[in-house]
Amino acid sequence: MTKNIQFIPGSDACIEGALYAGCDFFAGYPITPSSEVAEGLAAALPKRGGKFIQMEDEIASMACIIGAALAGKKVMTATSGPGFSLKQEGIGYACMAEVPCVVANIQRGGPSTGNPTHVAQGDTMQARWGSHGDHSIIAMTASNLQDVFKITVEAFNLAEKYRTPVVLMFDESTQHLREKVVIPEPGEIKVVDRIRTNIPVGEQYYPYLTDENGQRPMSDFGAGHRFHVTGLHHNIMGFPDVSPENVNALIHHLVDKIESKANEIAMYKEYYMDDAEYVIVAYGTTTRSALQAAEDYRNQFGIKVGVLELQVVWPFADEIVREKCAGAKAVIVAEMNMGQIVREVKRVVAEPEKVYFSNRVDNQIIKPADIKAAIRMITGKGV
Repeated sequence: MTKNIQFIPGSDACIEGALYAGCDFFAGYPITPSSEVAEGLAAALPKRGGKFIQMEDEIASMACIIGAALAGKKVMTATSGPGFSLKQEGIGYACMAEVPCVVANIQRGGPSTGNPTHVAQGDTMQARWGSHGDHSIIAMTASNLQDVFKITVEAFNLAEKYRTPVVLMFDESTQHLREKVVIPEPGEIKVVDRIRTNIPVGEQYYPYLTDENGQRPMSDFGAGHRFHVTGLHHNIMGFPDVSPENVNALIHHLVDKIESKANEIAMYKEYYMDDAEYVIVAYGTTTRSALQAAEDYRNQFGIKVGVLELQVVWPFADEIVREKCAGAKAVIVAEMNMGQIVREVKRVVAEPEKVYFSNRVDNQIIKPADIKAAIRMITGKGV
């Protein structure tokens, strides 16, 4: 069988993943460096019977995909920097109303308009805490384009499974990089379809009632079932209910449905971790430099350095990170920000004083030499 092998940029790998997952609706507004995702889907979706719409701004784009998702579509939007900030109110609404959707945030330098054309990872905490109130979120990333494809498919799967927004935290470097990507045949990667109610039309349907399988099946607007959608605290019918008992149960559900599954949702990769005495924790493009640094120290100095790549950054996999770092003499967290995931690593490991930080915030990709400088400081070996 002839494989579908393409040499494409990261934006196209994301597009191919979305199409493979069944995305049939995109609404967005152009913003560097995410515009290529919108451009590609503008061309691809109509050919497949899908819909593309350019909205007047990022707020409207988020509202638009929420509406399309409630009408039964698998939906996506893409943005960066200031646009991601504008989407936060809509993301919070989707969390509260439990609307499955995928938001690709192609990270660039900030704050404010910052640097539209260079790399950064400064939105990591915003993905988790950007919207007000208590809720959980799923945020994912990747360091190579085959994984950009795979992670995008999984983002749609998790959105459908947990009825939640899922954020793709790709950074500028992965989106403008070109690599070989093998597009799997249909069925090679599992695709989760919309979980719809089997309640007959005319009978009572509860849109926010958990069934015996632990799921909350949906009904499409227009399918015949009557239900209400609101951003207010609501009961199982979707109507506002601000009683203390109901609010308590609802908030715990929004958090627990994701946080209690952190280990199940977690995706990560290990490199040279079997015998590692020093562990580099990285995510996104930073992983590539971390891997080179680890290999250099092993080959040149015989120092056993391993790399733990986080592909799901939220919910943070406390138990997995704690276990993988448990035997390390030191842990180096490499990020292109002022320290966001490093705080989480320090929070979960047994000896936070052994956690060190290597970073850049100058619009330049972090280099192996930057990470090796941290290893040299810790071990006293290196040049």
